[in-house]
Amino acid sequence: MVKFERQTLGNGLRVIAHRDTSTPMAAVNVLYDVGARDEDPDKTGFAHLFEHLMFEGSVNIPDFDTQLQNAGGENNAFTTNDITNYYNTLPAQNLETAFWLESDRMLGLAFSEEKLAVQKNVVVEEYRQSYLNQPYGDVWLLLRPLAYTRHPYMWPTIGKDISQIRDASVDDVRHFFKKFYHPANAILTVSGNVYPDHVFRLAEKWFGDIPAGEPFVRTFEQEPVQKAQRRLSVERHVPFDQIFMAFHTCGRAVNEFYATDLLSDVLSNGSSSRLVQRLVKEKRMFSEVNAYITGNIDKGLFVVTGKLHEETTMEAAERAFFTELELLKNEPLDERELQKIKNKAEASHIYSESNVMAKAINLAYYELLGDAELLNRQTDLYFSQTAGMLKETASRLFSPERATVLNYHALKTI
Repeated sequence: MVKFERQTLGNGLRVIAHRDTSTPMAAVNVLYDVGARDEDPDKTGFAHLFEHLMFEGSVNIPDFDTQLQNAGGENNAFTTNDITNYYNTLPAQNLETAFWLESDRMLGLAFSEEKLAVQKNVVVEEYRQSYLNQPYGDVWLLLRPLAYTRHPYMWPTIGKDISQIRDASVDDVRHFFKKFYHPANAILTVSGNVYPDHVFRLAEKWFGDIPAGEPFVRTFEQEPVQKAQRRLSVERHVPFDQIFMAFHTCGRAVNEFYATDLLSDVLSNGSSSRLVQRLVKEKRMFSEVNAYITGNIDKGLFVVTGKLHEETTMEAAERAFFTELELLKNEPLDERELQKIKNKAEASHIYSESNVMAKAINLAYYELLGDAELLNRQTDLYFSQTAGMLKETASRLFSPERATVLNYHALKTI
């Protein structure tokens, strides 16, 4: 049980504090309710670009990292299709340093052509190294626009095309900052050896006078129900053929999410899971397999994938996957298998609460979903799922006509 207190400042900033006396450290997390889904379709990759720009210094503090390091701290950030998240850990007695730094860059970044050019080059290089020059690196550049036809999940966080980042101007990023980086669009969480009252006083001191910012309403289209199978085959310089099958799932805040997550564990979580046991060990059709969900706030994807042995054809691999999915649709799990995957889900959740940084990040995320208290209900929500609920969910998910199939062939050389 993670006990916490929360307040909302006059400018709309939500503040959550959790006291943990088992550590001398504190984690300060700032979640901005902006991800790749919120980008202009002609200017994608901006949320991820801002993850980099926010470390370029603010108007009053030109060197963010050094100031935090001098206080014994460290920091990082990540961007998803739904959120942008910045986190800091430092000795609890130096807590105010993190508030000072985070509030100043929320108040105003130091925009300049030179700093923007530096970070654009960093992102362009990341695009090359992670998406173009990495084996299987372009999978999501291919799979997302195949699976999504309307929703902005159709592009990854790096963006549709790197030219859109190359062409970004200072005015473009200034507009993006003004639209999304303000107190009413942020959640501040603190976890560690701190007193909630002290956290709230610091929040008011450092963030209270920052203008709330203009609220925005998401107006993008939701993805319509897929009615026909979609397919794409490509050849790349990779060592093995690989198949990817994706199915649209519910959003993260829906109860069915927990059944969907458990189904992915049935298929590939551990050496005794179904795909590993049957298709890797027994039939030796694949060298490795995986099943996972993207877990997006809006409707995400359930992905089943595997690297094929040389003697396995794509057609045989696809049939094998569909056979396993049909079993989930037609035969409810026995209690032993269901309990095993529930226990794994519980263990994973307990691990997610193992340090102050993880708790700060999770409190912010569940607050964004609707209530930070959801963090304490995760195990109960997983354990409430029955074999019948998983069977019903599988029946809705795994229709062949709703599959998106990417056949990723290894380029054959003579």
